[in-house]
Amino acid sequence: MAIQTELPGLDLGRFSSWLRTEIPGVDSPISGELIAGGKSNLTYEVTDGTRRWIVRRPPLGHVLATAHDMAREYRVMAALAPTAVPVPEMYALCRDEDVLGAPFYVMERVDGTPYRDAAELVALGPERTRAISTGLVDTLAALHAVDPAAVGLADFGRPAGFLARQVARWRMQLDASHTRELPAAVELHARLAADVPAESAVGIVHGDFRLDNVLTDADDRPAAVIDWEMATLGDPLTDLALMIVYGRLAAGTSSNANVADASVAPGFLSEAEIIARYTARSDRDMSRFGFYLGLAAFKLAAILEGVHYRYLHGQTVGAGFETIGAAVEPLLETGLAALRFEVDENTPAGSEPRGEREAR
Repeated sequence: MAIQTELPGLDLGRFSSWLRTEIPGVDSPISGELIAGGKSNLTYEVTDGTRRWIVRRPPLGHVLATAHDMAREYRVMAALAPTAVPVPEMYALCRDEDVLGAPFYVMERVDGTPYRDAAELVALGPERTRAISTGLVDTLAALHAVDPAAVGLADFGRPAGFLARQVARWRMQLDASHTRELPAAVELHARLAADVPAESAVGIVHGDFRLDNVLTDADDRPAAVIDWEMATLGDPLTDLALMIVYGRLAAGTSSNANVADASVAPGFLSEAEIIARYTARSDRDMSRFGFYLGLAAFKLAAILEGVHYRYLHGQTVGAGFETIGAAVEPLLETGLAALRFEVDENTPAGSEPRGEREAR
């Protein structure tokens, strides 16, 4: 840990004074480091020389409170503590913006690795990679099995109409990043909007579930699910679909495109294996999973088109962004193809056209 005494967004003097009132026994000076920043929530590791904690706060500057709601992140992880879903222990939430200029919270520092790149898993070998990806799927199924009301999250979101709102939301996001004509986006949106299925039972949706948002311990087990800033109540099958579409994106994108590609490592569960394992641990209806894959592809295409827009306007920092735009149209085509397929409890996604099945 590279100790720093001055951190952007974290006034260590004010923070130390506050922390001493919240956690008994903190007497030594506090130091730390920024471990994740940018447009997402800022994450710091801080220490008093003996103990270590993680601090999360919104990005610097003007942000939408609803997009970076510290209380929501804190609440969902605290609620999941007694469940089978591994989460860090929550220590304290500060709503007083006079301390750091924004709400923030302090949680347990969990030992674990957020595997992002295939090379990291290749170094472990296919057996360990298989164990890690299996644990990932099991953790997702465990999350989706949690009854929100039973853990005090009955009012955590607006589940009614969730899928239709998602279709509309990502169309608006795509329109806001317009730089070129994308006929496949128009077609995919129209098909999604015209055929929204009945939603599966309400559950807790992580919103961005993938391997690098899970800390994996030294025994290759999930130690903590992190980055809950998009969590809500809704249809949990959107989580499963997005995880699979992330994998498709990784398989079809060059290695220098700033895309997490851990899922292409030898030993990582295949799409069919992911769906089969999830289905075996869930009673959710998978017969319209093609829609969920189409929606996930549309969502991810909208996100990447936003990155492409920022790259064209000189608003990105670092390498690899110049190739992001090339992934958008293949994603949209993937979404359109997914809508032509159905999945039943014995059939992996995309294995048989809906038309052929209906003709039998």
